[in-house]
Amino acid sequence: MTEQTEDLPFIDVRTIQPRERHPKIFAMANGLAGGESFVIVNDHDPRPLHYQLQAEYPGQFSWTYIESGPDVWRVQLGRQLKA
Repeated sequence: MTEQTEDLPFIDVRTIQPRERHPKIFAMANGLAGGESFVIVNDHDPRPLHYQLQAEYPGQFSWTYIESGPDVWRVQLGRQLKA
């Protein structure tokens, strides 16, 4: 992780039952204020989650890959500031 992201809250979904992962991530995302973010740690590319976020909350969240496998993926998910 970078110095910029190492102090951010994170959720390591590798330790969470698969059926509980998206609800927990969405709960964390919905709790963010504008400009806040957290890091998702996973053992595979969480691209389906990104598509789901875009579909349900268009334009509300940023999605930045910090690490892209092959064993660990880290994504910084942030709430956009309102214009």
